[in-house]
Amino acid sequence: MSARTPFRVRNCSIERTLAIVGEKWTFLVLREAFNGVRRFADMQEGTGAPRQVLSARLSRLVEEGLLGKVPYREPGRRVRHEYRLTQKGLDLYPILVSLMQWGDIHMAESGPPVVLTHRGCGAPVGVHLSCAEGHEVSSPREVTPTHGPGSRLAG
Repeated sequence: MSARTPFRVRNCSIERTLAIVGEKWTFLVLREAFNGVRRFADMQEGTGAPRQVLSARLSRLVEEGLLGKVPYREPGRRVRHEYRLTQKGLDLYPILVSLMQWGDIHMAESGPPVVLTHRGCGAPVGVHLSCAEGHEVSSPREVTPTHGPGSRLAG
């Protein structure tokens, strides 16, 4: 493959992922879930999403296996459900942190509105790319796309 040849596959993982999470309300729901919010009313308050929009997003995230529904009942009330991140959902955390980092650099007016710190030592948390040998990858120019085992070339 020459440097001028575009690298395209029919079964792009980015495209398939965006089909599930590529929408503002979905990321705001995930943000709330990562912050420990589990109940519909609390998610609605935190996201500002209209009720129907939030309901649709939660249903889709449950259907896709990113959130699980867990029943609960407050005394004298009907059974309701909490929404908890599954492992598939937890695996999206680096993506949310990356989006936050990008926003802190390019969109924050007077510094980051939220700073993530490691619970164990208090140091700031950030996303860094590295290869399997442990070398930091600081630019896309340091990466070469190659065909993977699931690659199907676009025609």
